[in-house]
Amino acid sequence: MTKDKTEIRDQTNKIELREDDSGERVLSGYAVKWNTESRTIGLFRKFKEQFRHGSFAESLRDNNQFALWSHDVNQPIGSVESGTLRLSEDHIGLRFEIDLGDDPRSQQVHSDVKRGIVKGVSFGFRNAVDDWDNSNPDEAKRTISKAELIEVSPTPFPAYPDSGVSARGYDPLKEHEQETEERTEEQAAKIRLLTLI
Repeated sequence: MTKDKTEIRDQTNKIELREDDSGERVLSGYAVKWNTESRTIGLFRKFKEQFRHGSFAESLRDNNQFALWSHDVNQPIGSVESGTLRLSEDHIGLRFEIDLGDDPRSQQVHSDVKRGIVKGVSFGFRNAVDDWDNSNPDEAKRTISKAELIEVSPTPFPAYPDSGVSARGYDPLKEHEQETEERTEEQAAKIRLLTLI
């Protein structure tokens, strides 16, 4: 069985709410800011991560992304394909705009943001290319240069960056360490073989 390697990151980046005279309501903000270290995350081993400028460029060009209410796939509030979610990369980070509709869920999202109950935004992604710096044995650093963006989510829980990772049981640092150990064992086996020849 293949593990779902979708990772969730919660940010405390500010969400803006615009409402015009015609009643159009738009949530906007940054899901991620480039080259900004996350808070410490991880299940068994702690690490920090950051995204490089352009990390999502290919994904934004080739895939449909969704806006979900608090990562719940049963509560969509927008999508790129429908034109109700706009995503773009600029010099600051990954910017989003979500057009809120007249449905009850969108009205609740609008109310929760307006009242200050929801202040954070989160995003789900699948990593494609990363680099690990293990020079600090107590806390590795991961730099992601390419990732597939799946969704952005206004969420009332921006204070818990580990919740998405622990709920899935997928630990990217643990996987990186296992891959490194496997490569080291393969190299050692080749060296042992060469010494016998």
